[in-house]
Amino acid sequence: MSTTLTRGAALAALLTGLSGPALADAERLEADLRALFAETPGELTIGEVSDSLLGGSTTAEDLVFVGDNGDRLRLARYTVEGDYERPDEVVMEGLRLEARDDEPGVITAERLVVGEPSRPLLALHDLPLDGEFAAAELSIDGLTMSRETPRTRVEGGKEVFLGTATGRLAIEHLYATELSRQAIGSLEMTGIRGSGERLEDIGDGHFSLAAISLAGLSGLDREQEERSLERLELSDLSIEAEQLVATLERLRLDGDMTDGAGGMWLEALELDLARMIELAPEDQQTQLRMASNVLTGGSGRLTVDAAFDGEWETVGPKSLLTGESQITAGDAFRWTIDTELPVRLPEGVEPSTYLAEMDSLEDVTLLGGEIETTLTELGLFGRMPAVMAASRGVSEADFLAQARTQAKGFGTMLGAEFGAILDGVVDMMEGKASELVIHLSLPAETGMDKLADDPLLLPSKLSMRVETR
Repeated sequence: MSTTLTRGAALAALLTGLSGPALADAERLEADLRALFAETPGELTIGEVSDSLLGGSTTAEDLVFVGDNGDRLRLARYTVEGDYERPDEVVMEGLRLEARDDEPGVITAERLVVGEPSRPLLALHDLPLDGEFAAAELSIDGLTMSRETPRTRVEGGKEVFLGTATGRLAIEHLYATELSRQAIGSLEMTGIRGSGERLEDIGDGHFSLAAISLAGLSGLDREQEERSLERLELSDLSIEAEQLVATLERLRLDGDMTDGAGGMWLEALELDLARMIELAPEDQQTQLRMASNVLTGGSGRLTVDAAFDGEWETVGPKSLLTGESQITAGDAFRWTIDTELPVRLPEGVEPSTYLAEMDSLEDVTLLGGEIETTLTELGLFGRMPAVMAASRGVSEADFLAQARTQAKGFGTMLGAEFGAILDGVVDMMEGKASELVIHLSLPAETGMDKLADDPLLLPSKLSMRVETR
C-alpha cells in the first residue's frame, strides 16, 4: 500500500512540475496561431491545444480558417517538436487549403515536416516561403494541387470568356534541404502525376514522372533569367496530349561550371508521331503523315538521344571553351558539333561564375577558334526524294535534278561554300554520300555580340571547308 502511494505521489509531483511550462507553450502556440491570421479577414477556430505528457511537443488540433473571400484552410494537427523558440521540427497533418479568388484551387497534403525551422509558426495561408523564413529540410507526403484558370480572348475590343482551364498535380513524396527565400540546396520528388486542360502549347493532356531531383538552385528572389541551377535530373517521363505524345527515359543537366565542365544529356526521348497524327485535326493529318514517313520510315516512332558537353580552362589572359555536341534521331540522322573557342572575358570576372550565369555575348571577345559539324545519313535523306517527288507530281529523277540546279543557284547567290553544302545534301539524297562535314575557322579579335547581331557578317569573316564522305 505504501509503495502505491509513493508512486502516485511521485507521478503527481512530476505532473505538477511540468504543468507550468506545458501550459505556457500551449498558450503561446494558440496565441501565435491566432496572431498569424489576425490581419486576414475571416474566422479562425482551433480545437484542443496541448503539450505532450513529458514535454517537448506542443500540438494544436482541428484548426479551421474561413476567410471572408471564401478561402478555407483545414488542418487536422499542427505540432511543434522540441524547444518552442528553436524547434527541432514543425509537423502538419491533414492539410487542405481551398482558394476561392480569381483562380480557384485546392492544395492538400497528408503530412508535412519542416526540420529545424527558423521559427515555430509557418504562414499556413501563404504557403510559399515568406520573409526570412529558413529551414534545414522539408518533407511532404501525399501532396496534391489543382487550379482553375479562366481562358479569355479579346474579340472586337471585348474580352470573351472561353471557358476554364484546369490543372492538377500529385506528388507522392517530396524532400528538400537548405531552404530559404533565396535558394534551395537540394530537392527530390517521386511519384509525380499531372493533367491539364486547354494548355497553350499542347492542349488537353496528362503526364507522369517517376522522379526528379535538383541541386544548387539559387536566385529565387530574383528574376527568372537571373536564377542558376547546378544540377537537374529526371527519369521516366511520359506525356500524352493533343499536340505531343512522348516518353523520355532520362534527362540530366550539369550547370555547375566551377569544376570546368558542364552539359546536358537527353536519353531515349521517343516521339509517338503516329499517335500525334491521330489526335491532330483531319485536314492536317495527310501532311503530318508524310513528314512522319520521311522521319521514321513508316514506323511512326522517332527516338532521339542528345548530348551537349562543354569544358573551359583558363590559359593566361584568355579562356578556352571546348564543346562536343551530338543529336541522334534514330532512322533519320545524326548531327555532331565539335568546337574549340579561345575567348577573352571581361576583366575582373571569375570565369566559372561568369560562364554559368552568362545570358549575353556582349562582353565576350572571340580570339579565333575552330568549329566542325558533321551531318550523318541514317535514312532520312534516302527517303526524301520519293516523298518530295510524289508531293510535287514529278519523278524522283526530275526532283533530284531540280534540287541540284537549285543548289547551284544558291551557290551563285550566297557563295561557293553554301553551294557545296546544298550539293552535299543532294549527294546524300542520291546515295552518293553518307556524311556532310563542314569545318569553320573563326576570326580573331571579333566581338561575339557583333556576329550574333549580324549573322550575315560571318561568311566574310571566316574560312569554310565543305566535304562529303
